[in-house]
Amino acid sequence: MAFAAPASAQEWDMTWGGFYNSHVGYVTVDSNTPAHAGADFDGVDVFANTEIHFKPSVTLDNGLTFGVDVQMEGTNNGGGATGIDETYMFIKGDTLGKIELGNENSAGYKMTVAAPQVKGGIGINSPSISGFVPISVAAGGNLPWLFRDSGISSYAEVLGNNDVPRITYYTPSFNGLTLGVSYAAASNVAGTGANAGNNFGVNRNAGVTDIFDIGLGYSQSFNGIDLDLSARWGTAENNTGIAGTSDPEVWNVGASIGFSGWTIGGGYGENDNGGLRAFDSEGWSLGVTYDIAGPWSVGFDTYQGTYEGVGAGSGDEAEYEAYQLVGSRSLGAGVTWAVYAAYIEGSVNANLGGTFGANANTETEGTLIGTSINLSF
Repeated sequence: MAFAAPASAQEWDMTWGGFYNSHVGYVTVDSNTPAHAGADFDGVDVFANTEIHFKPSVTLDNGLTFGVDVQMEGTNNGGGATGIDETYMFIKGDTLGKIELGNENSAGYKMTVAAPQVKGGIGINSPSISGFVPISVAAGGNLPWLFRDSGISSYAEVLGNNDVPRITYYTPSFNGLTLGVSYAAASNVAGTGANAGNNFGVNRNAGVTDIFDIGLGYSQSFNGIDLDLSARWGTAENNTGIAGTSDPEVWNVGASIGFSGWTIGGGYGENDNGGLRAFDSEGWSLGVTYDIAGPWSVGFDTYQGTYEGVGAGSGDEAEYEAYQLVGSRSLGAGVTWAVYAAYIEGSVNANLGGTFGANANTETEGTLIGTSINLSF
């Protein structure tokens, strides 16, 4: 009797890595919000953004690669009490494309093209600059500053959902063209804002459920030109039963072109929250970078966002403006040093409908001169 030989054992690649970005800056803040009355935020401060990534994987004889990606926050602001940010399994192959299962952002989010930025800046698009300037309502400022929202970032999600249990599929690239689709059962984890976790049952007759995203990306190089394009749309089912509300949506488009050391790009997006938030939002980014011969890169980018009140707050408006100039030098493998100057401003109009609380006719602005050491490993 003959037996088929078992498949040869494969070795797991126990990859790990991460990053540590450490900033030191001097900031001046001018704000006339009621919560900031008598406050003085001027001075030197530090800010760190750090994660450790565990990415073990194995490639089988059939060519398929199975692996996991678990990302641990070096500070708990991003990962919540557990410190875990994203955690998911992936399966990929040349003809299969890629499948992701677990707590991760949507295909539309991950395929977004926005303004380029030189490494080492403070981040004004999906901004970290709030670590220096108290611009959010939670910090006494005047902007909602909600995560994954077009009011402050090109990298948005439906109702700002983030790293919820999700299924995502990316097609193989066809001459530079890739399609991605995602589905998530609920807009948060077990009714909380936590990142990594399980749903433990989803009631489709309550809350916001069944989040669907689709993204389209194109990336190609020809005749010394690098071109990247993206478009995405997402929606969810509104089961709240709240009168006058509808299904929330998000969409954006972006483009980037590189040539002779230059990269120019930007994007535009909107969050239509269907009346489930007191406002809708939109924003755009634009930036340019240049790789100087040798270790230096320089760049300038801006983000411009708007929150518009809905319903009784129609006519209420808050605006976010941010500008940044960065110079970055590579010091060696995975080590860069940067210097930068950034300016941000949040402003609210007469706010007759009360959308933005007690912050009518207010401005919160900050100027930051900073430097950073950035480690990637």
